Amino acid sequence: MLDYRFIKEHLDEVKQNITNRNMQADADLVVQLFDERTALTTALQQLQKKRNENAASMKQKLDDETRAKYIAEGKALKDQIAEAEKKLNETEAKMEEAARQIPNMAHPDVPIGKVDTENLQVKIVGTPRKFAFKPKDHVQLGESLGLIDFDRGTKVSGPKFYYLKNEAVFLEEALIMYALNILRKHGFTTFITPDVAKEEVLKGIGFNPRGNESNVYAIEEEGTCLVATAEITLGGYHSGEILDKKALPLFYCGLSHCFRREAGAAGHFSKGLYRVHQFDKVEMFVYCTPEESDKLHEKLRLIEEEIFTGLGLPFRVVDTCTGDLGAPAYRKWDLEAWMPGRADEEHPEGDWGEVTSTSNCTDYQARRLNVKYHDDDGKNKYVHMLNGTAIAVGRAMLAIFENYQNEDGSITVPEALVPFCGFDKIEPKKERVDPIYHAARGK
Repeated sequence: MLDYRFIKEHLDEVKQNITNRNMQADADLVVQLFDERTALTTALQQLQKKRNENAASMKQKLDDETRAKYIAEGKALKDQIAEAEKKLNETEAKMEEAARQIPNMAHPDVPIGKVDTENLQVKIVGTPRKFAFKPKDHVQLGESLGLIDFDRGTKVSGPKFYYLKNEAVFLEEALIMYALNILRKHGFTTFITPDVAKEEVLKGIGFNPRGNESNVYAIEEEGTCLVATAEITLGGYHSGEILDKKALPLFYCGLSHCFRREAGAAGHFSKGLYRVHQFDKVEMFVYCTPEESDKLHEKLRLIEEEIFTGLGLPFRVVDTCTGDLGAPAYRKWDLEAWMPGRADEEHPEGDWGEVTSTSNCTDYQARRLNVKYHDDDGKNKYVHMLNGTAIAVGRAMLAIFENYQNEDGSITVPEALVPFCGFDKIEPKKERVDPIYHAARGK
C-alpha cells in the first residue's frame, strides 16, 4: 500500500491516479482517518504519561487518604487508556482497509487509458507467418492430434479444465526446463513453491482472497487459498524480515501450479488454453533497493523477450495503460505473441494475445508484507519488489501449436525445445481407437 503520510502530502496526485486507473477508492477518508489516528495517538500517550506519573507517586511515602486518591486516579486512567487503545485500534483498522483500496502510483511514462486497447505498442519482434493454407486454432489442432481433451476435463473437473496427452505432456515439461535453464544462466535461485498460501500473504501481494470479485480459490475454514501465481509464494517468502543490503538484489524464480477462478471471464478468445482454471507457470521475482528497480524491471522484460525469441515466436511489447494496471503495479510490460487462431473479420490473419507480463510494484507490496532492508545510513527501509512471467505453459503451448502448424496437420517443435522433449515434430496419428464401447454396439 502507499505510505499514509505520502497520501496526505500528495492528496491531489493520489486522487488523480485513482481516476486514471479507473478504480474506486477514498483517499480523503484515508487522510481523515490518518489525522484522527494522530490525534488519538497523542491523547493515548498523554494518558500513558499520567499513568506513569501516578505510578511513580505511589512509590512515595503517602498517608492513607492520599494513597486512596492515587489508587482511584490509577484505576480511572487504566479505564481511559483501555478505551483510547480500543478507539485507536478501530481507527487504524479502518484506515488500513481504506488505504488498501488505493492503487500504487503509476510511472510518469505509463499511457493513460481505461482498457487494454489503449496500451502502447513499443516494438514488434519477428514477423507473423503467412500461411499457404487456412490455419487451424490450437483447440482444433490439440484435439485432432490427441494432445488435449477439453470434454473429459469438463466432465471430471468442470469447465476450463483439461487433460494434456501424449506429446503435449513432454512439450509442457520441455517448456518448463527451457525457461528454468535460461533463468539459471541469469543467476536466479530456483524454487518449486507451495500451491497454498495464507490469506494475509495474498492480501499483501494485492490479491483479494474472498468475495465475488476474487480470482482465487479460497479453502474453507483454513484461512488459506490456492495460489494464482508463484508471485504470491515468492513474495511471501521474506515477509516480516529485514534483508541484508549486500545480498540485494535477490533473483528468484518459482515453478508452481496456478489456480484461477476467472470469474466473469468470457469472450471468443478466452476459449481453449488461453484462459483456464489451472495451469503451470515459471515466475520470476526480484527483491531490490529502490534505486535499482527501474533498471531491473527492464532486465526482466529482456529475459522474457529472450525466452520467446528463442522459441521463434513473433511477439510485440506493450506498455500497459493506467486502467489495465493491477493495483500493486507501478509499471507493467506485456509480451503478446502472434496467434493465428484469433482470426476474425476484423483481423483475418490472426491477432496478438498476452503470453507474459512483468511488473515493478515498487514498495507497495513490501509495505503490506513488511519486507525491509538495512540501509547504509543505519535505517530500515522497504525493498522494491518486481515480478515477471518466464513461461505460462498453456499460452506458450497455444502459440507454438498455431504458429508451427503444417498443412498436413502436424506441428513442428521449436528447435530450442527438441533437446528437452526428444522429438522435432508432432505427427497426425494414422489410426486412433477410442477405448469406449458405445451402448449401440450392444457390448
